[in-house]
Amino acid sequence: MNNNNEQKRIFITGGANGFGLAIARFYAQQGWRVAIGDIVQEEQANAAVTELQALASEVRYFHCDVTQDNDLQTVADTLATEWHGVDVVVNNAGVAQVGAIDDVSMQDWQWITEINLLGVVRGCRVFTPLLKQQKSGHIVNVASMAGLLDLPNMAAYNTTKAAVVALSETLENELAPFNIGVSVVCPSFFRTNLGSSMRSTVPNMDKTLDKLMSKSDLSADDIAAQVAAAVSQRRFYVLPHAQARRMWRLKRWLPRGIYAKLMQKQFAKAGGRK
Repeated sequence: MNNNNEQKRIFITGGANGFGLAIARFYAQQGWRVAIGDIVQEEQANAAVTELQALASEVRYFHCDVTQDNDLQTVADTLATEWHGVDVVVNNAGVAQVGAIDDVSMQDWQWITEINLLGVVRGCRVFTPLLKQQKSGHIVNVASMAGLLDLPNMAAYNTTKAAVVALSETLENELAPFNIGVSVVCPSFFRTNLGSSMRSTVPNMDKTLDKLMSKSDLSADDIAAQVAAAVSQRRFYVLPHAQARRMWRLKRWLPRGIYAKLMQKQFAKAGGRK
């Protein structure tokens, strides 16, 4: 345990499994106090807490639905009282949706927007007053390379993640005078449990997603370490995957028409045409 960090405190939404648990595990190994919020079943929550308690100086679990303002406010109020604040807030909870624009229902658009975008907005809104009062802290918003690259058949997911990037960019400027840092995490495909909550109108998309995830040379733990490095360095963008970084640079540097043809060609090559 790192005694220098013993009193450091982190809260992570979606922290009982997948990428959120990987972040919690990394900070627990550094001796931080770790609080996780999730809506998983009691057995899974207990398993996550047991794993983290073997590493962290203190662990708290909150049943926290990011679509509910009161759930997040309860976490913030509890940590302010019992831990006298929080140093890092990670808005990680998210879901996936895949489908063509004319296939995806408005109900699915509302569902993914409520969680992926407004869930992050709620986390930022609720914890910012506490961070301002402390005159310190760091917000980490988990977006995706889908928020920077425009893959077809993913309009709802891409849109929510792009909005998280825009929100984070805005807050980096807005919160700097209060000594509050902001980072946005934009991973590509990697092995996680995102598919368990995915809604899709594309046949066999679960198998396709599993195949893409299995090809990643980075694990959730690898990316969690990159997130922690960005927080310590007060670095904004966390773009873990090299190939995705190259595509993002092409999008920024190439004329739109050339980049769009490149993306469409890759999409067709992958069998994406209906």
